[in-house]
Amino acid sequence: MASRRQRRPAEIGVKAPFPGFITPALASSVERVPSGERWIHEIKFDGYRVQVHLANEAVKVFTRRGHDWTKRFKKAADDAWRIKAGSAIIDGEIVVPAADGTTDFSVLQNELKGKSSKIVLVAFDLLYLNGRDLRREPLGQRKAALKKIIVDTDVQFSESFEIEGRDMFAHACKVGLEGVVSKVRDSTYASGRGNNWVKTTCTQRETLTIAGFALDEGKWDGIYLGRHRGDALIYAGKVDHGFDKTSAAELQKRLQPLIRKTQPYAKRIAHKGIWVEPKLLAEIEYRAKSAEGKVRHPFFKGVREDL
Repeated sequence: MASRRQRRPAEIGVKAPFPGFITPALASSVERVPSGERWIHEIKFDGYRVQVHLANEAVKVFTRRGHDWTKRFKKAADDAWRIKAGSAIIDGEIVVPAADGTTDFSVLQNELKGKSSKIVLVAFDLLYLNGRDLRREPLGQRKAALKKIIVDTDVQFSESFEIEGRDMFAHACKVGLEGVVSKVRDSTYASGRGNNWVKTTCTQRETLTIAGFALDEGKWDGIYLGRHRGDALIYAGKVDHGFDKTSAAELQKRLQPLIRKTQPYAKRIAHKGIWVEPKLLAEIEYRAKSAEGKVRHPFFKGVREDL
């Protein structure tokens, strides 16, 4: 593998040793997109959040929780190899873009099963560059530096839009995007969930625990969901949409070794099902929640393995 080109842009940040994996900044959910010049807005992608490390002539791709998925995201790692930096830490998302610009988590999962050549790394922040820590620099400067080092590569840059938030959100929903991430334009990078980054989704999404599954005369009939409140697992509804024959068969196979005799819920429910140890997580899309917290019109998007 040839050595990366290392054109160094104007230096920003402070000198610091390579920090290793950094706990990512997370966006807080809000019902309305914030307005005003203080905010910039980006497209919310439907994929796997990743952190890409370039150091010691090697590239590694980590999940949101710090798991090394370089081999699984081989194409993204190969694309990142061409980034023009000696060392860098990039915050981004792995997606499979459709022709209309939308992204879909379930499509991404299917692509990964076959070592896909369609996955794309979308980069939206730069935390470290050429021996310097950029996290205390304003977001605008970090993004400007990021754009310079990925130009002429297959890594995509997540553009920021300086338009009224509600207009951005209305357009995003109209064209079928997942939603909008709004960021304070001069904010520093803060690990964990805060208020400098907020997200507004066109439909609601949640990662829920699989508590069991149902069969109707031997045929797949969906999964039972749970939501953790402290140590207790609370019933969150049942989803039977979003499965095809392949995904249903694969999920049932994965759940078989987890079967248990009793319900894992803190409070027993009246439904009949095949109950499992609550170890697998599912990404669920839905329109609303009931007062009891049950999801309404839910749609299965895939099993979350990066959390």
